[in-house]
Amino acid sequence: MEYSLVCHSLYALWSSPVKKKLILLSIMFLIWVYMLYSCVGYCSTMPSLVVDSYRGKETGSAVGKRTESSSSSRTDLVSRLLAKPQPWEDIESDYEEPSIRTAASRDLLNNELETDRTDDWDEMRGDQQQRAPEPSAMSSFSNGSGSKKLPQAIIIGVKKGGTRALLEFLRVHPDIRAVGAEPHFFDRNYENGLEWYRELMPKTLEGQITMEKTPSYFVTREAPARISAMSRDTKLIVVVRDPVTRAISDYTQTLSKKPDIPSFESLTFKNRTTGLIDTSWSAIQIGIYAKHLDNWLQYFPMDQILFVSGERLISDPAGELGRVQDFLGLKRIITDKHFYFNQTKGFPCLKKAEGSSKPHCLGKTKGRTHPNIDPEVVQRLRDFYRPFNMKFYQMTGHNFGWD
Repeated sequence: MEYSLVCHSLYALWSSPVKKKLILLSIMFLIWVYMLYSCVGYCSTMPSLVVDSYRGKETGSAVGKRTESSSSSRTDLVSRLLAKPQPWEDIESDYEEPSIRTAASRDLLNNELETDRTDDWDEMRGDQQQRAPEPSAMSSFSNGSGSKKLPQAIIIGVKKGGTRALLEFLRVHPDIRAVGAEPHFFDRNYENGLEWYRELMPKTLEGQITMEKTPSYFVTREAPARISAMSRDTKLIVVVRDPVTRAISDYTQTLSKKPDIPSFESLTFKNRTTGLIDTSWSAIQIGIYAKHLDNWLQYFPMDQILFVSGERLISDPAGELGRVQDFLGLKRIITDKHFYFNQTKGFPCLKKAEGSSKPHCLGKTKGRTHPNIDPEVVQRLRDFYRPFNMKFYQMTGHNFGWD
């Protein structure tokens, strides 16, 4: 009896045209919801998208820990889809110049340092403003996702070696989040404390690596101990280049800002007649790589330091980036397909920079034309650096071919 009543009710419900339409609409809605749910599940299995980070304060001891639930995974996915691309930047800064022989030259270089410091922090403030999150209808999904962490990897040197190119190439990788401007924490701003330093970092999701680059760390005597105190597991990357070419490039950068400085030749020697090299000039001192590396090996094992060839970064960027990705424990996503060689610039550029569908090269401050240097001075410098280079090859187990 009850069965008959149910069947009769269903028949009456279906026989009504209005009710029939309502039932069909309900079924279509349920199918649509199911398809949407299935699509989200499928998208979550696709390769990671290029992610950018939102900035915000880290609170509590549980910051950085994410649950493994399916709802958390979908939140990460939405955050990745909503992330704003990092802008392409071209930022450079100088080391502090040690005292040199002439007061006029010292004043010029000191003034340059102050200008660079101001420019560096202006760039960082601009970078923070550009990365401010935009309002979104789904902002509730992205707000709070990720956390600011102290860097697990740092590009510590060297100036004019190719650190900016390396950092920009690495930022293409979806699992690397990096500060654009140079924080100079372990050399100039250490008194501000680790929490200040952490606040400069971008937010990262689970599995992503936080990075920064400040080339002056490599020649800062206190930097190894300070980084080790932060974390003994920090991975260090050093981009090295023929020290003679590096010194000329260093001088060229300074000359472009202060055209009144003395000639390269006069700054190179303490006494031109005797041929005694002036190692107090930072352009010369930075290239004594073995001396600086010895300081780092007192705090970090060699297997935690990767040396990238500045020359190979130009001739084979994908090969060097492959080594870096392996060193960081990341999948080799950055490959040959990301680069093309710009004949005008004289170095490789990205076919598609992060956040852009167009090719992009580093700015006009990169690839400057070097002044003509007396060949005899160049040869004297090569002779000077040779024993240091040999020692550096021995320490690293790699011949960089500078001699």
